[in-house]
Amino acid sequence: METTGLARDDRIISAAVYRLDALGEVEDHWYTLVNPERDPGPVWIHGLTSETLEGAPLFADIAEEFAARLDGRVLVAHNAVFDWQMIAREYARAERRAPVRQRLCTIALSKELGLPLPNHKLATLAAHFGVVQRRAHHALDDARVLAEAFRPSLRAAAAGSVRLPLQECLPLTEWRDTAVPRIGRQPGGSAGYRPTSWRPSRKRPACPHPNPGRYQEGGRLKQGMRVAFSGDTSTERDLLEDRAVDAGLHVSTSLSRLTSLLVTNDPDSGTSKVLKARQYGTPVVDEAAFGQLLEDVEPATEG
Repeated sequence: METTGLARDDRIISAAVYRLDALGEVEDHWYTLVNPERDPGPVWIHGLTSETLEGAPLFADIAEEFAARLDGRVLVAHNAVFDWQMIAREYARAERRAPVRQRLCTIALSKELGLPLPNHKLATLAAHFGVVQRRAHHALDDARVLAEAFRPSLRAAAAGSVRLPLQECLPLTEWRDTAVPRIGRQPGGSAGYRPTSWRPSRKRPACPHPNPGRYQEGGRLKQGMRVAFSGDTSTERDLLEDRAVDAGLHVSTSLSRLTSLLVTNDPDSGTSKVLKARQYGTPVVDEAAFGQLLEDVEPATEG
């Protein structure tokens, strides 16, 4: 997908699906533009202007066809939690539920396979498997690239008896739009509205890894570490928490002596978690540093 941005009120502006069989071979593909009913966001990245999107269908108009292609399938994406949350919110706005029960993140799979990648960008994964990107940040070509890179990953996992890192897709249980207009006119000339509250189902399975202790400054995160968050984040909190869970970390809603790391953009805020972190000597990093740490999480030491 391409979107107007990364926040909870951002919208999908194009979507593409490559459907694969159990061996990773392409069955068919599909692509559509989507009118987001607001400004298109970073045009310099995705190239989709308000004029281009003005005549495109609304998400509600393509929801049924999109759902038919998702139904009964595992959603495979690069940073899949982001794609899932965008899809789930669009369906919630349309008063429907996306028919997806499981997702698979190719970042997580590449880590499970131990691929020697310098980073976890899609372009890097593609280059590792000799897949040529033709139009980066174009939904259809990105989907093609991911499909071609996923096929050898899937076969490598089968050959090495590597567990596929499947995650449950938790649905949104509530969505409410309030009439808070965005600045400016939207594609088609209508004013847009900002969704102001949503509540997802947040029940998560217990972290399967033991707590290895505190994070050491300058070191790596390790699966099983207990991570707490405090204060506002530029990326929505649920997305950060899901990324941490996908990486094998334990997300805690409170801070204790067992907490490995506190993530906050305002270490001088005086919140209860910040005060406890000072009291216990818990390491503190900001959101940007945490995002970098998530790129290279050390596997757990089991047994």
